[in-house]
Amino acid sequence: MSGKKLKAVEHPPVSARRQHKADAKAAATHPPSRQRPLTRIQKEKQDIILEAALDVFSMHGFRGSTIDQIAEVAGMSKPNLLYYFPRKEEIHRRLIAALLDTWLAPLRDFDENGDPFTEIRSYIRRKLEMARDFPRESRLFANEMLQGAPRITEMIEIDLKALVDEKAKILLTWMDQGRLARTDPYHLIFSIWATTQHYADFDVQVRAVLGKGRNGEGRFEDAARYLEQLFMHGLSPKPRVNGSA
Repeated sequence: MSGKKLKAVEHPPVSARRQHKADAKAAATHPPSRQRPLTRIQKEKQDIILEAALDVFSMHGFRGSTIDQIAEVAGMSKPNLLYYFPRKEEIHRRLIAALLDTWLAPLRDFDENGDPFTEIRSYIRRKLEMARDFPRESRLFANEMLQGAPRITEMIEIDLKALVDEKAKILLTWMDQGRLARTDPYHLIFSIWATTQHYADFDVQVRAVLGKGRNGEGRFEDAARYLEQLFMHGLSPKPRVNGSA
């Protein structure tokens, strides 16, 4: 499942200026992103802007990105874009909120009633699928982390932490039951994040080092098999020796 591409575009016709001024004036008091329900066309415009912003932010980071760049990629004038999103921060916040919701879905689905190895194997594969299908989103999140997460501190300190705490308890329960080798559950989760998201955040490096013949879509299946072997071996309960507890 490959990523989606964006289109580039034309300036609004001169005949539309008068209407655009009226729209811009209305935006000061009733921006569509904040007030009345969106029309179909307004929703389409917002989606175009968000898709363009994802391209720009994932490439340049929040600080290196400008409204002008986003407007150019979206194929609309800067005033028209500002009608839908008055500030760059608002666009970024919308993208990050949607990203976190998508990004955390596989961890939310981690089932305490399931088989530990099946659940961990499924989590690894779903994270690799996301690295394959959503590389821009992964780089957007990585850029935000590298800048100290100033715009999503509350999300990661409250929502993300609560979710990881919950899943760490499940892992500890499995360890207490002897179904997994004992290890630090938090660092286990961090390790899965690091080894799977690497394939999105360092995609250019991965493809360059693998070289032709190994750098196609099959590299994700190769990675899945390797990571499954790595984690399954490391997490397999060790047999007791000489009757030790």
